Amino acid sequence: MRNYFILLFLLFVTLTGFSQDLNAKVIVNAQLTGDENIQVFKTLEKQLNEFVNNSNWSKKEVKSQERVNCNFVINITEYSGTFFSGNLQVQSSRPVFGSSYASSLYNVNDKDFTFEYTEFQIMQFTPNQYQNNLVSVMAFHIYMILGLDADSFSPNGGTPHFKQAQQIVNYSQQENYAGWKLSDGLQSRFKLIDDLLSPAFSDYRTIVYNYHRLGLDLMNENVKEGKTQIVNALSLFNSIASKRPNAYVTRVFFDTKADEIEKLFTDGPSVNVDRLLTVLNRIAPMYSAKWRNLKF
Repeated sequence: MRNYFILLFLLFVTLTGFSQDLNAKVIVNAQLTGDENIQVFKTLEKQLNEFVNNSNWSKKEVKSQERVNCNFVINITEYSGTFFSGNLQVQSSRPVFGSSYASSLYNVNDKDFTFEYTEFQIMQFTPNQYQNNLVSVMAFHIYMILGLDADSFSPNGGTPHFKQAQQIVNYSQQENYAGWKLSDGLQSRFKLIDDLLSPAFSDYRTIVYNYHRLGLDLMNENVKEGKTQIVNALSLFNSIASKRPNAYVTRVFFDTKADEIEKLFTDGPSVNVDRLLTVLNRIAPMYSAKWRNLKF
C-alpha cells in the first residue's frame, strides 16, 4: 500500500511538472493612485501570478526548462470601486543556443487597459468564450508570447497560438473595452494580431525565425556567419515596408530589438552593415541614434 501511494505521488509530480508554459512575473504597480498599499492590489497581483503561471495555455507537455520567461507590469493609474484603468507592459525572452544570453522577443506597452475586478474573483480562461476584460487582455498577450517563441524555433510554429489570440480579439469585441476593434487605432491588439496573420506580413514571421534560429543560435559556432544571417533576415523588412509602411508589428519588433541590434553590430567580428543601415534607417528611423553606432 505504501508503494502504491508513493507511485501516485510520483505520477502527480510528473504530471504537474508538465503543466506550465510560462515562467512569469506579474507586478501590479498602483503608486500613481496614491493607495498602492491597499490589499486589493496585493490580492490582484497574487491571483494574476497564480493564474498566468499555473495554467497550461498550450495544452502540451512542457518541461520546466522549456517554460517561456516573461514579465507583466500593470500600472494602475485610476480606480473606483471595482473599475481599474492604466496600462500593461509585457515583455518576454528566449534563450540563445550555447550561451547564457536571453534575447528579448516581445515588448509591448498596452495603453488601452481597463478592467473590472472584485477581490478574490475566480480567474479562468475559456478558449472559446469571453470571461472578462482582465482575463482577455492577459490571455491575448500570453498567446502572443507563445506564438513568437514558437516562431523563433520553427518556421510558422506559432500559428496555433496566434489564431487563439485572434479568437480572443474576435469574442472580446462584444464588450465596450478599447483595443479589440479596427476602429481602436493603429496600435491596438486588433491591429497587432491582424497584421501578424496577414499574408502581407508573411515575411515578418520568416524574419523572426531566421533572426533567432539561423542568426543568434548560430553565433555559438560562427559569430560572423550568425551576424550575416541576421543582416539577411532584417533586409526582409524592405518587402514588408513596400506593402505596409509604418506597420505596428514592425514598430513592436524594433521596440523589442533595437538595443540588441546595436550591441550585435558594435562588438565582435565585423560584417558589412551598409545594406543593414539602409534598411534600418528606412524602417526604424526613430532609432537612428543607435544605428549611427553600428560598425563595419
